[in-house]
Amino acid sequence: MDRIEQHNRDEYEGPVEIALVGDLTDNEAELTDRLLGVPPNGECTLFIDSPGGSPYCAIALTTLIRLRGIRATGIVTGECSSATLWPFAACQRRIVTPFSVLLFHPMKWQSEEHVGLQEAAEWARHFGSLENDMDRLLADLLDVDAALLDSWISPGRYVSGREFSEAGLAEMITLEQITGKSAPTNNAAAPSNGNGVSQSVTDARIPTAS
Repeated sequence: MDRIEQHNRDEYEGPVEIALVGDLTDNEAELTDRLLGVPPNGECTLFIDSPGGSPYCAIALTTLIRLRGIRATGIVTGECSSATLWPFAACQRRIVTPFSVLLFHPMKWQSEEHVGLQEAAEWARHFGSLENDMDRLLADLLDVDAALLDSWISPGRYVSGREFSEAGLAEMITLEQITGKSAPTNNAAAPSNGNGVSQSVTDARIPTAS
């Protein structure tokens, strides 16, 4: 069965599919290797269900996506929280469901138990600067007003996929598309896909998984 599944994967000619699942830091080496497997200016689909990880890992993956010109589609299948927000924001196309959850919060950090006073002071200075820079980067990647982002980050807020889509930051997969049931037809205008483009609920053009 494993050989059959691998054979089917090898024959799949669509965009490279990568799972961002679990802690980003624990999977950074594998995720980096998978992204490097996408040709420069190539396409990939990221299926995201992650609580986050190291801010350095978040920046590394985001930088890799942007510097290689990867045209990524990010799909939040479950959770996209904390550090995972940056790679998701770097995606050219972002997709959520009504069940998606995105946690925005101030950065958290910890140091070694026996750290010196001067080292702790320098780490606090660096961390404060890093947090400000990353918040600005996230606002730029999402192309969103910094005030809205600040209202989510402090003191920390769970944002639903529906709210994220209504803010114009992602496309929404409808309940009908998830359940496979047809939506009732009417003469109402087609809803926006979350990026300002009108789109029928029966034509989401979601990348097909192999």
